[in-house]
Amino acid sequence: MLPALVALVCEVPAQAQAPTLQSRVEAKLAEAGPGTRFGLVVATDDGRELVAISPEGRFVPASTTKMFTIAAVFADLPGIEQPDANGGASVLLERHGAAAQDVVLEGHGDARLSSAPGCAEDCLAALADAVAAKVREVGNVIGDDTAFPDQRWSQGMSWNNIPTASGTAASALTLDDNELPLLVTPSAPGQRPTVALAPYFILRNEAVTGPAGGVSDLDVERLPLSRDLRLTGTIAAGAKPQRIRLGIDDPADFAAWRLKALLEARGVRVTGAVLARHRPAGAAPPTSSHGELLARLTPPPLHADLTQTAKVSQNLHAELFLRRLARLGGGGGSVAEGVKAVRVLLDQAGVPQRQAEFSDGAGMSTYNRLSPRGAVTFLRWASHQPWGSAWREAFPVGGVDGTLARRFHGGPLQGRLFAKTGSLNQTSALVGYLVAKSGRTLAFAAFANDIPEGAGAVKAIDAALELVAAEN
Repeated sequence: MLPALVALVCEVPAQAQAPTLQSRVEAKLAEAGPGTRFGLVVATDDGRELVAISPEGRFVPASTTKMFTIAAVFADLPGIEQPDANGGASVLLERHGAAAQDVVLEGHGDARLSSAPGCAEDCLAALADAVAAKVREVGNVIGDDTAFPDQRWSQGMSWNNIPTASGTAASALTLDDNELPLLVTPSAPGQRPTVALAPYFILRNEAVTGPAGGVSDLDVERLPLSRDLRLTGTIAAGAKPQRIRLGIDDPADFAAWRLKALLEARGVRVTGAVLARHRPAGAAPPTSSHGELLARLTPPPLHADLTQTAKVSQNLHAELFLRRLARLGGGGGSVAEGVKAVRVLLDQAGVPQRQAEFSDGAGMSTYNRLSPRGAVTFLRWASHQPWGSAWREAFPVGGVDGTLARRFHGGPLQGRLFAKTGSLNQTSALVGYLVAKSGRTLAFAAFANDIPEGAGAVKAIDAALELVAAEN
């Protein structure tokens, strides 16, 4: 009887064994419901993986793509702490024999040129002033974005995002973030709301003011490369005005259109047309400008723009960073060259191609793929680079700022999680660092793809990370 009793005693601990951390994390993720495909890796600085769920799975990373683009800028683009002398827009006069002289507005990759009232730096008004001080009559007003090839959208961009501020076109000549606001103000129930929009677009207002206290549901329709807008839906009577940000499909044309208005406001007569000058994809970049240079702006250092881009997940600025990376070593500024520059950094970090493949710089492309293990490998490597601390400081902070201001607020990871968010159709992602209960910093990458309509994954991801942090 004694051997049997010993065997029974030995079996008790095995039967009462507590669930592993991984199994409890998997249970947290399962609370999102069926259908969602999860990937999660959490690792210590020495590479020990505490949790590994589908670590080699290839996921759509959405805006976590930006962290790699921004890392390449920190690592490779010189002078980001200095005024951006290479990026600022310039204005020139081109003479064509006896014909009227044209005004040319050249872009050089800066994302921050502004025509906003009260603009204090990097202002289009300063360039208009320079023209008005020189001439009182001009021919055409030309927007020139030939510093980059004419690749306004990267491969894999969904066409329905193009008319929105999230999918506005990328161009070497960028003004006001290449977007225009549409302001919709309710009127009396049953009546058309009042709309305010600069006359760059042609608007057909078919929206209706609904009853007070009702639901506001407005929609703007526009086909790519068209300026015709159709506003539909309802806005509740008494509701606050709704501001809808519209994307621009031809930024060089838009910037020239805006400059023409500023010139005319200064008494300069414009006898010609608003034109755009582009460089076809594959063509060599221009070797020099043609015409008399009147003025060139020097925008602020790029460092602040990098931080803002990461904090609020600014798509256009990330795409322009990618194109500026493409000019390193004499490149032409193409998307492919920019992606190649990021790939060089990934190779240095030891991330194989199967674990990280990108088609853009912002994460709007549905062609991008990233594995949790590849992302964590990069995070661990980056933390030991000279630029690693500055790069991490650009990330949103849980419960504090940026796209994480409301997530983790009031919880154990408030102020202790530094990560880039990502969201796209049926996709949610979070990649970065967290400080565990022990004080150790852990690298993590969490992805949720194929999220069913009406379901969500953010709460499950956050709960899983809080569980890991509490037990390490």
